[in-house]
Amino acid sequence: MAEDESGRGGFLRGFFIGSALGAIAGLLLAPKSGKELRSELKQKGSEVLEEAKGLYSEAQLKAKTILDEAQRRAEELKKEANLQLAEARVKAKEVIEDAKTGVKKVKGAVEVGLEAARQELSKGAKKDETKA
Repeated sequence: MAEDESGRGGFLRGFFIGSALGAIAGLLLAPKSGKELRSELKQKGSEVLEEAKGLYSEAQLKAKTILDEAQRRAEELKKEANLQLAEARVKAKEVIEDAKTGVKKVKGAVEVGLEAARQELSKGAKKDETKA
């Protein structure tokens, strides 16, 4: 039983001595005080915030540049499309005019053909009347 008590006592004594030595070592080896550490963290936080603001501004500028370029390109495409549409309209009008001219020619030819057919029929009818 004496061994049990001295074993526990040795453990507790070692625990307290180790804790005290660890606390002392921590105080002696700590690079900065809490106040210094908080100050440094605040400074680093400010630096990171400034860097983030710079990155945000840079990204915003790049986005504006990209949007401006896209808008300029869209305007160019719109102008090109309008030009091609105008050319297509002119060509369509020319085709329609050509078609109208062709229709007039065909109509005139049909009228001439019908008139010739009428004359031939009337000649044939006169011949038949004279024969009868």
